[in-house]
Amino acid sequence: MSKTRYSPYPKYKATGTVWLKSVPETWKVFDGKRIFESCREAARSTDEQLAASQKFGVVPQSLMMELNDAKVMLALKGTSSFRHVEKDDYVISLRSFEGGIEYSAYTGCVSPAYTVLRPTKPIVVGFYRHLFKSRPYISALQATTDSLRDGKAINYEQFGAIPLILPPLSEQIQIAKFLDHETAKIDRLIEKQEELIRLLKEKRQAVISHAVTKGLNPHAPLKPSGIPWLAQIPAHWSVTPLKRLAKLTTGITPPTDNQANYSESEEYPWVRPEDLDEDGKPTTATKFLSRKGWDYIRPITKDASLICCIGTIGKIGFVDRSVSTNQQITAAEFANCARFYFFALVAARVALETTSTGNVIRILNTDRLGNIPFAAPPADEGEKIAKYIDTDISKFQMLTEDAQRVVTLLQERRTALISAAVTGKIDVRHWQQLPAEIAH
Repeated sequence: MSKTRYSPYPKYKATGTVWLKSVPETWKVFDGKRIFESCREAARSTDEQLAASQKFGVVPQSLMMELNDAKVMLALKGTSSFRHVEKDDYVISLRSFEGGIEYSAYTGCVSPAYTVLRPTKPIVVGFYRHLFKSRPYISALQATTDSLRDGKAINYEQFGAIPLILPPLSEQIQIAKFLDHETAKIDRLIEKQEELIRLLKEKRQAVISHAVTKGLNPHAPLKPSGIPWLAQIPAHWSVTPLKRLAKLTTGITPPTDNQANYSESEEYPWVRPEDLDEDGKPTTATKFLSRKGWDYIRPITKDASLICCIGTIGKIGFVDRSVSTNQQITAAEFANCARFYFFALVAARVALETTSTGNVIRILNTDRLGNIPFAAPPADEGEKIAKYIDTDISKFQMLTEDAQRVVTLLQERRTALISAAVTGKIDVRHWQQLPAEIAH
C-alpha cells in the first residue's frame, strides 16, 4: 500500500490496550461489552434458520446450500432452542480464531452454539464488519485464549473484555464507504486473475488431451477407438488397458499407534492425496517415514504416476524419486513412456471418475482402474509427445504462477488497507470516489 496516497491523522492518543497502541485523538475506546450485548432472545416461530460462514457471513440455510452447491444440516427437532437474529446483528461463529465474527444482513435464527451480538450504542454496521475481519482485531481474538487455535468458539465474556474502538459516526460512515469501494475494486482485480488462471488451466488441459489422443501429426489418418473418452486416435496406435501398460500398486499406512514408523527427516517420503497436483512438476511429500516405516511397505520406483483412488478420484501426481504412498493412492509404474502416460492419466480424469463406485466416498479399485483403456502410441512417438507437452505447457505454468502472485499481492493489499483504515492509521475523512468511477 502506497504510503504517499493516504496520510495519517494529525494527532493520536494512547489507548492503553495491547492490540492497538494508539488511535486518532477523537476516537473512543470501550470494552466490547459496552458496545455490543449478548442477545439471548428466543427464536420466533416465523424465523428462518440461518448459517454463519466466513465467506458469506450469516445467511439463510437455503442460500448457503445454493452458494456452496451442497446440502447443509438443518435442525431436525425444530428451532425452539435457537436464538433470534435481527438484521445488522453479528454472530460469533465456531471459527472465531480465524476472525469468525460474522455480520448478518438477514433476520432469522441461529443455533444456540452461536453468540448473537447486538449493538447498544449508535454504530455503523459496515465499519465493524470490516473491523472484525481486520488482522489486528483477529490477533486480539487469538490472544484471549489458546483454545481458539483448536477451533473452539470465543464466548461473550472473552469478546466483551477486548477493547473496541468507537470512532465518531461520521468517520465510521466514511471509513465503511471507503473500504467498501476500495475492496470491491481489489476483489474485481482478483476475480480477473482467477478467471485467467481458470482459462489457463482449461487451455493446458486441452493441449494435453489433444496430444495424448491425437498425437502431433495433424495429417495422420485416424480410426475409431471404440472408447468414448478417446474418440478417434491415430490409425497406427493401439488401445490397451492400463494393467497391460503399467504395474499397479496400492499404498499402505504403517501402524499409526507406533510413532517409530514416522519421521521428520525427508529421507523416506510418504505421499498422500493432499500432496498430489497436476502441474507436471514432481510431487513433493509433506509427511515422511522412518526406516522402520519404510521397510513396512513396498516403495514405488521413480517415474511412476500416482492416482488418488479413494475420495477425490483422479487426482494425479508424478514422482522422480522413490517414494511410498498411503492406501488412498495407487501407483502406476510404466515399462516405457512413463511421462506420456502421466499426461494420459491427467487427460483421463473423467474416465477415472466415472469408473469409480460409491455414493458417499468414491472408490476406484485396482481391477476397475486396470481395465480402463488408454491410447498407446509407439514408444518413440510417446516420448516425443511427452517432451512436446512439457515444453508447451511450461508457458501456461509460468503465466499461472504470475497470475497467482498477483492474486497474493492483491489479497495482501486488501488486508493491509482494511487494517490501516479501521484502526486509524490512515485518514480517509476527505476521501471521495472519483467522478470517472461513479460514472462507470
